[in-house]
Amino acid sequence: YFVGKNEILYKIKFYFMAVIFLLNSFFAIINISTAKRGEVIMDEFSFIQSIQQKTYQQSSIIKGIGDDAAVFREPVKDIVTAVDVFVEGIHFSKETMKPFHIGYRALAANLSDMAAMGATPVSILVAVVIPKQWSSKELEEVFSGIKLLAKKYKIDLIGGDTVSGANLTLSITINGTVEKEKARYRSTAKSGDIVFVTGTLGDSQAGFHILTNPEKRPFQNEKYFIKRHQMPSPRVDFGKSLASISSISLNDISDGIANEAAEIANASNVSIHLYEDAVPVSKSFNQFPTSLQAKWKLFGGEDFELLGTVAKEEWPKVQYVAEQKNTKISKIGYVTLNEDKKSRVYLINNKKEKVILKKEGYTHLK
Repeated sequence: YFVGKNEILYKIKFYFMAVIFLLNSFFAIINISTAKRGEVIMDEFSFIQSIQQKTYQQSSIIKGIGDDAAVFREPVKDIVTAVDVFVEGIHFSKETMKPFHIGYRALAANLSDMAAMGATPVSILVAVVIPKQWSSKELEEVFSGIKLLAKKYKIDLIGGDTVSGANLTLSITINGTVEKEKARYRSTAKSGDIVFVTGTLGDSQAGFHILTNPEKRPFQNEKYFIKRHQMPSPRVDFGKSLASISSISLNDISDGIANEAAEIANASNVSIHLYEDAVPVSKSFNQFPTSLQAKWKLFGGEDFELLGTVAKEEWPKVQYVAEQKNTKISKIGYVTLNEDKKSRVYLINNKKEKVILKKEGYTHLK
């Protein structure tokens, strides 16, 4: 009796261990298969540790990553903060950008907001929605792009969040500082002001066009236009160096100059007049069809240049700052009072005809 019972128990134990072995083997195969497909198998805490800074560059940072919230202190300056969200398939794709460029460009957009406010960027928080098809290596490359640009401006990564989802999504919150009462707004444009813009417009859209039309390549200055799309240069140093100017309005060109000019006009309750021929473009921009040139420089956006207005007597100061910061700057129009209590943006073409410039650049939620 006892021999038969022990034999049964032995067989049960044997079969149980065999099942455990088979289950372990099955899950091991699943994990290997998952890794081969490039899916994310890093847990949240390991991921956070991989991007956490060991030291902070800003003395204002008291506590960064590691607690429920970050702590920073600015006793004598105004704090400026902004947030941008970037969604795969809407703002970027792997077809036109490597993971490194996605991170770099996302932070560049935030920095452009700081430039338009005349602020010095200090710290960022990054929230990321991670889809299964993005590997740990690709995510590291995204953050390497963010970190490279952050290092240039001595910006600290002090927190964020991670969650799984269908599409890669980056939400970056940026904090900056500016001397008290020196933040720049869209609402300070006045009649008689000069309208100016930094850099050249339409380059980013030209770069996107080149990347999405490989059958038409090569183009002149391909590398330049592609870099302007993938790795834009926000005008942070120029923007924060305008502090000595008593009154100046600024807006960053992320959605096209038509949109940005309309935002200044509406906020300031004025009308803005732009000379089409004065809008600056790159030397080889004329290689593209004329219709695309007009579309890109007026409505294209994503150049992350600055559009501004300033009083005539202070224009030489703006020119001086631009020279000191090696920043191209162009006078492209002027500001007037509203004729019928409606803010408008007018475009004066090469035939001296004045037409209303519609707000047709990129619009969110569309």
